[in-house]
Amino acid sequence: MAKLEIEDFEAFKALVGKPLPEGDWLTITQEMINDFAKATGDHQWIHVDVEKATKHSPFKKPVAHGFMSISMLSKLLEDLISVKSVKMGVNYGLNKVRFPSPVLVDSRIRLVGSIANIEAYGDTGLKVTWNCTVEIEGSEKPACVAEFISLMFS
Repeated sequence: MAKLEIEDFEAFKALVGKPLPEGDWLTITQEMINDFAKATGDHQWIHVDVEKATKHSPFKKPVAHGFMSISMLSKLLEDLISVKSVKMGVNYGLNKVRFPSPVLVDSRIRLVGSIANIEAYGDTGLKVTWNCTVEIEGSEKPACVAEFISLMFS
């Protein structure tokens, strides 16, 4: 998939309500899950103990933290789209977050979505509400569905 490159805020605003390109598939490895556990201090066995998860989890293998899906939204969006005039972007918040299906280790995920709303923010910024769905390859249910809000400044 080619990254969608937009020149400036005016061209970007024209994307409201339109689907973004589908993201590339990304494999969620045990190393990534372990690194997330280290960063957050969430070392629950269902995530990091491969042997125990294989024997005792209903999924028969480790699962990624639900919040790992949320934390990846910025990177997944950055891989899909860029606005050349943007000098800085920051996370602003989340709405309506759900985790319909677990992400098993070695699953592949990708982002699909659209821009729900864009509004002015200060003198040089935009507040962007993204409709984000993190799909799991081969699964009918997504890993995560969320409205993600970010700020962009030119």
